[in-house]
Amino acid sequence: MRTRSISAATSLAVLFGSAALSLAVAGPASAESAVVLAPGGIVADGALQRVFVGDSEAGKVLATDYDGTLVDAVSGITEVTDLALSDDGSTLYAAAQGNHQIVALDAATLDVKARYTVATTTGPRHVAFAGGKVWFTYGDQWSGDLGSVDPAGGDDAVKLAQYSNRVWGPALLDTDASAPGLLAVGESGLSTDSMAVLDVSGGTPQPLAWYNGDYSLNSGISDIDVVPGAARVLVNGRERDAYADGKFTADGAYPAGQSADIAANGLVAQANGDTVAVYRPDTTEPVRTYATGATATTSLRWAPDSSRLFALVGTTSGYTLKVLTDPTVNVPTLTVDAPSTATRAKQLTVTGKLSATVPLPSGVSLQVTRSDLDSPNGKALAAAPVTADGSYSFTDTPPAGGTVTYKVSYAGDADHAAVSASDKVTVSRTATTLTLDNNGKVYDYGKDVSFTAHLGSTYKNRTVEIWANPFGGDKPNKLLKTGTVDSGGNISATVNMTRDTDVTAVFKGDARNAPRTVKSTGYARVKISTAVSRYYKTGTIGSRSYYWFHQSTDPLLTTTMTYYTGRQQRFDVQVYSGGAWHSADSEYFALSTSGKSAVSLPAPDESGIKTRVRSVYVNASSGDTVNTTTYGPWKYLYFSR
Repeated sequence: MRTRSISAATSLAVLFGSAALSLAVAGPASAESAVVLAPGGIVADGALQRVFVGDSEAGKVLATDYDGTLVDAVSGITEVTDLALSDDGSTLYAAAQGNHQIVALDAATLDVKARYTVATTTGPRHVAFAGGKVWFTYGDQWSGDLGSVDPAGGDDAVKLAQYSNRVWGPALLDTDASAPGLLAVGESGLSTDSMAVLDVSGGTPQPLAWYNGDYSLNSGISDIDVVPGAARVLVNGRERDAYADGKFTADGAYPAGQSADIAANGLVAQANGDTVAVYRPDTTEPVRTYATGATATTSLRWAPDSSRLFALVGTTSGYTLKVLTDPTVNVPTLTVDAPSTATRAKQLTVTGKLSATVPLPSGVSLQVTRSDLDSPNGKALAAAPVTADGSYSFTDTPPAGGTVTYKVSYAGDADHAAVSASDKVTVSRTATTLTLDNNGKVYDYGKDVSFTAHLGSTYKNRTVEIWANPFGGDKPNKLLKTGTVDSGGNISATVNMTRDTDVTAVFKGDARNAPRTVKSTGYARVKISTAVSRYYKTGTIGSRSYYWFHQSTDPLLTTTMTYYTGRQQRFDVQVYSGGAWHSADSEYFALSTSGKSAVSLPAPDESGIKTRVRSVYVNASSGDTVNTTTYGPWKYLYFSR
């Protein structure tokens, strides 16, 4: 269709308030997008391949190409509410309700050609072009009428009250290029709905059919379309009403919808919530269904050549113009149902169904591809024939284990798009033998330790990874080595044991052997040394070497220990008495960032005292858990006069 008035777009603009509309295309990205705050009409120009959208709030008319890219815009069209094109597509007419004008624009440049003032404070609201004139409606909820602009009428171009006493409120309008002298009028009033088809090819409108409704024929009127090549109108995107002998009668319906537009070839595009469905005339199954991804679809417009459809959709953040292509190509539904699990090298069965709202040709076969570890890019299997009811099945014996994907494809035909679907099967694999030595062993700080993984027999893959993950959150898990095991199935990697470390061997599996991961934990002591100072000599008592102190001198013990954030050393003191060593005290002291801790031991002020001291790192109690508990050597002290 060439032009049609809309009411849904305007009402939804009020609903969304200041939400913006961005024009976008279901295809290549736009170089620049248009933003519309409140939609004020939409039309498509086939000669120029332009889509025009009015912005009521901004007082603009914007032009995009057929891909939705913004190409032009014009301001000063105050409160534009609707748009219409002349029959030859050269002139765009805008209903500017804010300053009560019909504005004629050059469709190619958007330059203003003329402004026609409408002597009413309630319009113009909706606009259409038929019979060589611009027709518009005006009024409020209580009363309204039909007016016209004759572009060749000179000073007397604008006429009001062209259909008095027959229209209540600013009615919707629609025309069709196949019937250039017909004008459809539809409106829902406070207590009635009314519609008419007028012959406007002469001087004054002549009714061909009239319905002064009581809601018995339609459930109100929010959308009306002239049906090309038939004495019919489509109301609210679903009810088909035929007219003859001045009357309308119900003549069937499409499934539930909200608004529609009809192409020159009779295809009906119907909006219903977040979907757009395309129907062939007088059918109940859609040829094509689009998901717009929007909260609502406010308006639809066909390209004059019926090649594509423009949908004005609303979202929570605005409105978007979506370009819907290939409207006559039916998209079938294809399902694939494979078992969730299967045994390798044993036969399984895959079933499914191919269905379409447009009948499929007979003798259809589906392409089948199996993807697995041996054939990651897919291997073609025998084609699966489709039965008369659309079902199909095939058998296969999977040679590889792991995740196996069966992809089924229909290549499409002249009336149907290509489709594909897939399902996955978890196919069994043999358990893999993998070991890693040194689990639970304790090593001195800084020792280089070789960890060896042993891999049992496998189908193809002989690669093993060895990872080292030091305790503590400040160092990452690190890949030490990846490689092929030797002829004995072994591979080794060296770990410098400065912390407790989880060492992991990883086999990623192959087509017949399952993945396997094993872990060994190696434990590392800390490095501890204690320096003694303030003694006056060293000497041997029995077989033990002692540091000798005067009985009034406080020994200074300086411990150096591997540093870690928040780490403390435990300082133990024992005294020799009665032929045995007895604990006198144990206390924790913080390490400096250099790993040092100095402790001054009070002098006993008594001679003949034997004492020994040591520093200890205790896992967890020393403030962290990154090393295993480590005892430093005893230092022996003797106090003399």
